[in-house]
Amino acid sequence: MKAIVTQSTAESALLSEQYTAVKKRIFKQLVEALLFEGVLHADIADNGEETEFTIRVQDESNKPIIYTCWGKRRLTFGRITLSDRWIIRCADGITVPVDSLAQFVSDIEHTIGADHKLSAMFVRELEQTLLNDTLAQHFRVERGESLLASSYDDLEGDVMDGHLYHPSYKSRIGFTINDQYAYGPEFKNNISPIWIALHKEGATAVCSSHLDWECWLKAELGESQWHNFRQKLHQAHVSSQDYIWMPVHPWQWSNHIIPHYHEQLHNKQIIYLGESLDYYRPQQSIRTLTNYSAPTKAYTKLSMNIVNTSTGRVLAPHTVMNAPIISDWLSAIVQGDTYLSQELRVSILEEFGGVTYEPSGKTSAATYGSLGCIWRSSIHTKLVAGEEAITFTALCARDIDGKPYVDRWIRQYGLRNWVNGLLESSIRPIIHLLYAHGIAFESHAQNMMLVHKKGWPTRIVLKDFHDGIRFSRTHLADESICPRLLETPEAHARVNRNSFIETSDTDNIRDLVLGAFFFINLGQFAIFLEDHYQFSESEFWQEARRVISDYQERFTHLQDRFQLFDLFTSHNELEQLAKRRLFADTELRKHKVRNPMSI
Repeated sequence: MKAIVTQSTAESALLSEQYTAVKKRIFKQLVEALLFEGVLHADIADNGEETEFTIRVQDESNKPIIYTCWGKRRLTFGRITLSDRWIIRCADGITVPVDSLAQFVSDIEHTIGADHKLSAMFVRELEQTLLNDTLAQHFRVERGESLLASSYDDLEGDVMDGHLYHPSYKSRIGFTINDQYAYGPEFKNNISPIWIALHKEGATAVCSSHLDWECWLKAELGESQWHNFRQKLHQAHVSSQDYIWMPVHPWQWSNHIIPHYHEQLHNKQIIYLGESLDYYRPQQSIRTLTNYSAPTKAYTKLSMNIVNTSTGRVLAPHTVMNAPIISDWLSAIVQGDTYLSQELRVSILEEFGGVTYEPSGKTSAATYGSLGCIWRSSIHTKLVAGEEAITFTALCARDIDGKPYVDRWIRQYGLRNWVNGLLESSIRPIIHLLYAHGIAFESHAQNMMLVHKKGWPTRIVLKDFHDGIRFSRTHLADESICPRLLETPEAHARVNRNSFIETSDTDNIRDLVLGAFFFINLGQFAIFLEDHYQFSESEFWQEARRVISDYQERFTHLQDRFQLFDLFTSHNELEQLAKRRLFADTELRKHKVRNPMSI
């Protein structure tokens, strides 16, 4: 079922119970994150079953305001989770459930010392998340389809809950309501990327050393479209040899490329070629598209000048140009390590090609990274007979009836047995890449996929490497095969201080693994299992520790590495995702938390 937009579509959604449910969820995640990250402080009263958090603030006129909520601090990195009760606001003697996200942020802004402009932007992200997720959840209810019938590609749209920690998890700043229905993954509408030709004066194409670029592109487009595009260039009286072809997201074309590159279009530095004959659908990340006409063809990651989950979704030129270099390196490591390639059977979705455009003297903040593309291998080229895959986000998904997506597998194989299978298949590859090779992967959310056979976890697939790994060159197992990468430009680093690949800080490398994989992927699932199956967080983390200990007993020659990248450290640092939205990005925003595997 596709989303068909009528005049009453949005109105029906905004009048539905989904609007109220989504607002409650956003408030919960917002307060959870602000308490956990130490932005807000609360008086705590614990009655044994739940904790009452009383938050006292003063607005800019020094009027006292009290917020009260209920929940508990978890074993999982000290996370705070709130109950389903409404958060209560008390001011001027009036006590009511919270209603306005803007009012809440305004109430706390003075007390915490937040930047007013950033606070206003954060409010916009929160309110757009409320709108966008309401539209998605209402569509889901109206459609009424079960997750159990979804293929891997369909799950990219059907698992629509987004980030379960970050409060502005579906902001999509830049989208109108019609854009949301047209390009949101939840609505499963077909998309035809627009192909353009870029003059080589400003364009750069990169590809894997194992790839014949021209042959691959001809096969990807198909013979007829290949010749059609060449004919378009001939009709424009230019030589095809002077141009590089790339696809553009149709939203990006209309909303950003035409307004910002009209001069290049006029001068034939950019030439419109036509729409793709294959149709695509967006994955959870929105800007990465799956080819539904030919699922084994490449995924296409495209620049989009939108903000989603508080991050701009352009493709910085240096990351595009690094992508195939990094993928070739990682592929060689995996294939050259029999433990990874044969015993664990780890797969990576190689980013084997890319195009970026930076016209000389024309780049500005408005155009930086706005014309970029990365081609990535499809997961369907990595699966063998009898195998299926899900994204890790599906582990915490619930079906339309509220039943967990993984429930049928847990019941079939037994709770502890299945959880142990999951931990064995997912932890060992990540820690081996860290310990044996010195590489940390930002393997959170959809960056990791679980492969299973009839529901039994067997192995993992990893993706998103062009800006999603971290290492210290001097602490690699084999520095000699590590390629030289383009450095992060200073202007880029000022905007995003967490966007870097190389570092000399080995704790920073370890903490990426603890933060992305253990805190986000496993941590959220640990909480989910305790809440839905009474499988205690304590037992979960004991089992996770056992998997790591078993690995260490087997690979005793890596003892020095176990100390260097100590996953049993008592405390580690996590990025303050909510705090970054309220304070200027003048420093790395991190806070120290208790590691549940140290106990």
